[in-house]
Amino acid sequence: MLFMCHQMAMKKEAEQKLKAEELRRAQGAATDIPIIWILGGPGCGKGTQCAKIVEKYGFTHLSSGDLLRNEVASGSDKGRKLQAIMASGGLVSNEEVLSLLNDAIVRAKGNSKGFLIDGYPREKNQGVEFEIRVAPADLALYFDCSEETMLQRILARAAAAAVQRADDNEKTIRQRLKTFKQNTNDILELYNEKTLTINAERDVDDIFLEVSQAIDCVLKKKAKQASAQC
Repeated sequence: MLFMCHQMAMKKEAEQKLKAEELRRAQGAATDIPIIWILGGPGCGKGTQCAKIVEKYGFTHLSSGDLLRNEVASGSDKGRKLQAIMASGGLVSNEEVLSLLNDAIVRAKGNSKGFLIDGYPREKNQGVEFEIRVAPADLALYFDCSEETMLQRILARAAAAAVQRADDNEKTIRQRLKTFKQNTNDILELYNEKTLTINAERDVDDIFLEVSQAIDCVLKKKAKQASAQC
């Protein structure tokens, strides 16, 4: 019985991916510049790598958290709605987050050389919806870091912060890391063909060398596809 349920779930996921690809082709949703998902737990160093990617390649760095905060700060009707949800302790819907991401991509598309989608998707269904509503990701970079290393980095960062967060304690952090690991494993399983797992416990420049090689490969593929369409 469990095996049959697993098979049905896998079949449903495959159908979702096929639907996303068919919709992309039908609507011409594919972008001619790269879209790269940036995955990794808190304290894995992905923020540092994103900054280096932006500096070298001129990509646009989009963080769902930053987009939410910016929308709230704008004072727009949507921003006030989002602020009310967050102030009440509720979770902003994936539909709202996707809308912000899509709008940001549309606004920047004419001037951007590529997009880094930082910290998204956080679960596999978000990835499926992103590829249906926005565009397929060309690459997912997963910065793999041990729980102990991330824990120590987060605690060190919290100790140096001017304002202490109530949830920056070992018990809460470990729970956050556990939840992250469970959700990320599902994402990696679904998108294993487009995911590059990078050892994030090395020197920053060594990590970036591997990141650059992966991005260069994506850019070459994009250029080849563009040439074939001419």
